[in-house]
Amino acid sequence: MTAASAPVSSPSPKAPRTVFDTVYAFAPNRDTQGATAYFIVNNTAEGLPANLLIDAPAWDEENRAWLTAQGGVQRLFITHRGGLGRAAAIQKALGCEVVIQEQEAYLLPDTPTTAFHHRFDFGPELEAFWTPGHSPGSACLYYRAYGGVLFTGRHLLPNRVGDPEPLRLSKTFHWPRQLQQVGALKTRFSAETLAHICPGASTGFLRGQRTIDRAYERLQAIDIETYRGVQPLL
Repeated sequence: MTAASAPVSSPSPKAPRTVFDTVYAFAPNRDTQGATAYFIVNNTAEGLPANLLIDAPAWDEENRAWLTAQGGVQRLFITHRGGLGRAAAIQKALGCEVVIQEQEAYLLPDTPTTAFHHRFDFGPELEAFWTPGHSPGSACLYYRAYGGVLFTGRHLLPNRVGDPEPLRLSKTFHWPRQLQQVGALKTRFSAETLAHICPGASTGFLRGQRTIDRAYERLQAIDIETYRGVQPLL
């Protein structure tokens, strides 16, 4: 077979897909009930990598090799307990710092962690903050690039038409507190500081889109009062 007629190789269906130039999304992970983990390629002023993994992707040799090829992982941020997956194995293999809200750090008893209370700064462009409700230590991560990107874990998820909303589950820790935190998000941002939401699950409802766009407008459209009496889903 000549080079001209050789088949063109296609990327692995499991390979992380590009969301933005510096943001990638992993395939849903069965270890985290179908959650989506993200990876941000981040370099310091000195040019050294400070790459950030958001929640745990499926931990296999393919993902390990891909992460290593990007410069490794310096920090692993956990948005909520359901995003842990094999975080302990990832930390051990890659030597990364695990950053987690203090109320859920006990879930990694044999893993070195950096626990925070209200907020944690990863650098000038990246900030995590506590949004309890879905779980005691649920937290979001804000990335100031691309018009503002909010990684919400399971605090806000896309519904069937792709709009962000809080979702009450049987395992929801504190529903009124979660709604309170949704209200806080509505006042935290502006149209100039929030353009995209990257949810930590239910990404199939985005129907091929990489993010929930027009994020500030769609966040403002959430009527919190209509959610107060909803019954939990199984």
